[in-house]
Amino acid sequence: MNELQPRGEKFDVVRIILAIILPPLGVFFEVGLGLHFWLNILLTLCGYVPGLIHAIWIILRR
Repeated sequence: MNELQPRGEKFDVVRIILAIILPPLGVFFEVGLGLHFWLNILLTLCGYVPGLIHAIWIILRR
């Protein structure tokens, strides 16, 4: 039988690790150079924690 795996759980872990190191990097690998990426850069410049929270939210939402 062919087992179906939920969408990219292994890649989500990698993106979350990248987001912890540098939040915009995790968002970039999730959505590319879209609005959320630029918003995350702005949030990260305002403070690391807001950028991190936004990055993890974006990664887990998709």
